[in-house]
Amino acid sequence: MLDDGHSRSPSLITVIVPVFNEAEVIPLFFSRIQPVLAKIKENYKVNLLFLNNASTDKSFEVISEIRGDFNFVHLITMSSNVGYQKSIECGLRNAKGDIFVVIDVDCEDPPEMILQFIDHYEKGFDLVYGLRADRSENKIMKLCRKFFYHIVRKVSDDEILLYMAEFALLTSEVRDATIASLDSFPFLRSSMARVGFKRIGISYKRQPRIAGETHYNLYGMTVFAIASILSSTTLPLRFPLYFMPWWTIGSVASIWGYFISGTYTYLLLFTTISCIYIGGALSAIALYLARTYKNGLQRPNYFIHNRYSFLQESLAEGD
Repeated sequence: MLDDGHSRSPSLITVIVPVFNEAEVIPLFFSRIQPVLAKIKENYKVNLLFLNNASTDKSFEVISEIRGDFNFVHLITMSSNVGYQKSIECGLRNAKGDIFVVIDVDCEDPPEMILQFIDHYEKGFDLVYGLRADRSENKIMKLCRKFFYHIVRKVSDDEILLYMAEFALLTSEVRDATIASLDSFPFLRSSMARVGFKRIGISYKRQPRIAGETHYNLYGMTVFAIASILSSTTLPLRFPLYFMPWWTIGSVASIWGYFISGTYTYLLLFTTISCIYIGGALSAIALYLARTYKNGLQRPNYFIHNRYSFLQESLAEGD
């Protein structure tokens, strides 16, 4: 039974699936999600929207073949590889529906959980998200992830939902609030948490990929970590102020030591302390200034390649 906030059944659920060079995986994913969509169709209309992030393999052809047999399958192809976060942003901005579900194509996030998401939506929740309690990877990587999540949560200016995944169900209100932010490097899980609404996390263990190889390497993780910190906190900008008393004390002590002893070691210490302090402050300012500049340009984060896209034309096509 729906509560007052969801007194009417939605006309359409759109499942958004980012894809980059996953020709081998797409058919396996579709065969697994098909029974889930069939179950959902008992009460809702459903669209499946693939987001082709300028794949260079046969992903477009594979999706086109599936669409030939199933008219509820749609596709948006980006004109260039804009990355995972911007790809999802493209989907959220262009998808039509009353409810939106974001899920990865590799089945590390189990499609069967979508039914649980919908159950919680029907209980009145506006945002239902996967809570990554565990995953199949080595202990060192798990420790690094946990450390990162806790650090970001601790320093964030806004609320961060610990272990939250982009694997989530959003109502149209949450979607609209999330994409209202114009960020040159979106950090979507932070944006979803920041907008509020009634929400709940469902704990699960992330599974191994069903096929193929991941495109998410250490470099990508590092870029994502830095960008997410820049998007969620201004703490690095405030560090120079917090450290100013200690820099002052260290500088005065070094100069005083030089005058008392005449040893150049104290001048070297003073120079080192000053360089670290000033260099750190300027680096933080430069990073945030660059982000502010890019955000101020308000350039689109993606462009749709319409020749290789099958767009949703109307809500009525969700049948």
